[in-house]
Amino acid sequence: MALKIGDRVPDFTSKTSTNSNFDSRDIIGQKVAVIYFYPKDNTAVCTAQACSFRDQYQDFKDLGAEVIGISADSIASHEEFAARHALPFVLLSDSDKKIKTLFGVPSALFGLLPGRVTYVVDKNGYIVLIFNSVLGNNHIVKALKAVKNLVS
Repeated sequence: MALKIGDRVPDFTSKTSTNSNFDSRDIIGQKVAVIYFYPKDNTAVCTAQACSFRDQYQDFKDLGAEVIGISADSIASHEEFAARHALPFVLLSDSDKKIKTLFGVPSALFGLLPGRVTYVVDKNGYIVLIFNSVLGNNHIVKALKAVKNLVS
C-alpha cells in the first residue's frame, strides 16, 4: 500500500553514493526532508532534475531541510553521477527496490519506467506533500514551496 499525506515515513536503510551506510532515522523525524525517487542516473530528465535540486540545494538547507535522491541505480552509478554533476546531497541506491516498495512509488508509462515521485516530510517524520509527475523540474518548485510553508 502506498504512503499518503499524513503517514509517518517508515524506517529504512541503504547505501549512499559514497558507499556509506544510510539510516533514515538520522534525518527523518529530526529535520524536514525532501525525498525524491527518480528513474535513472545520467538520463536527460533525471539529470536536469538532479541539477535543479543541486542549484536550489542551499535554499533547502537554509530552511533546515535535507534532500535525498533515490533510484535503483548501483552505488557506482550514483558515485559517478554525483561527481559528474557536483551533487551536494545524498543519493541512495535502491537496487532491490525495497524503499520504492516501502513508499509505494508507482511505475510510470504503463509500468515501463520507474516512478518519479517527490515526498516532503516534516520534522516529525510525517508526509506533507506527495508530488507524482514525469516532469522533473516541477518537483523542485513544489518541494521548495512545501518546505517554505512548513517553516513559515
